[in-house]
Amino acid sequence: MITPLFIALALVGQTAQEPRPAPEAPVTQVDEVTITGQRVREAVSSFLDEVTDPPRGRGPARWSDSVCVGAVNLRRELAQPMIDRLSQVALDLELDIGEPGCRPNILIIATDDGPGLARALVDERPRAFRPGYAGASQSRASLEQFQSNDQAVRWWHVSMPVDADSGRPAVRLRGQNPPVVPSQGSLLRTQIRNDLTRAIVIIDLARAEGVSLRQLADYVAMVAYAQVNPEADTRPYETVLNLFDDPSSAPDGMTDWDVSYLASLYAAELDQRSPTAQVGRIGSIMARDREEPAEPAAED
Repeated sequence: MITPLFIALALVGQTAQEPRPAPEAPVTQVDEVTITGQRVREAVSSFLDEVTDPPRGRGPARWSDSVCVGAVNLRRELAQPMIDRLSQVALDLELDIGEPGCRPNILIIATDDGPGLARALVDERPRAFRPGYAGASQSRASLEQFQSNDQAVRWWHVSMPVDADSGRPAVRLRGQNPPVVPSQGSLLRTQIRNDLTRAIVIIDLARAEGVSLRQLADYVAMVAYAQVNPEADTRPYETVLNLFDDPSSAPDGMTDWDVSYLASLYAAELDQRSPTAQVGRIGSIMARDREEPAEPAAED
């Protein structure tokens, strides 16, 4: 099991106190715990600032209905474990899994030419990537970067603002009348949530050479279930997102940090009107999770 981030700081603080008699009021110990907690919160906040990447003016989107994972151009012995792993992560996040034969809304495509395939897909179906309603996707410049970058794995999300109560679109769709969304009458709260509706993940097999199937599947899961900034610098953090920075020293799969991030994203109540406040809510849950001491192992 991956050692929780910053646990070493807590251990150093405890060791420093052992040679001294315990004071009647453990002022020094309380101060150290507070400092450690502050460092965790700062690390979480910095991480979220790096990776969180919703469309401009929108809060983080996540899957709310069932997900259906599909894989194309992968041999069955590779495709099925990949699909199974992403489906397991979905279940861990308390999402439903589509029945066999479902239409994939998370599509994983393998190729030996990532930029070429990305450009061909966008040229063939541009509205599948930028549907044309507010809050659907990133900018045209980001779409161009999706097509031209040299990353081993590239991804594109499509999301939709919806009425939190009914699940109906909260934006005007092509050929339809403007939606009627009830107002909560609050300057701080919103009735609108942002749902992921499509994720396209392209794996360039030549550039992904040297990583294990488990590492690759966990990396794909991270970028499929969260809107991760492809330009994020995650090297200061213990995360599978560092997989292609140095595969020889990368974790075997998702770390405790990664699991905590996804769990916090899907547990947070994102009804704040401000996108920044929504990210802050995710950070509060993640920081609390990272600060809580690990449960002692059960004795035989």
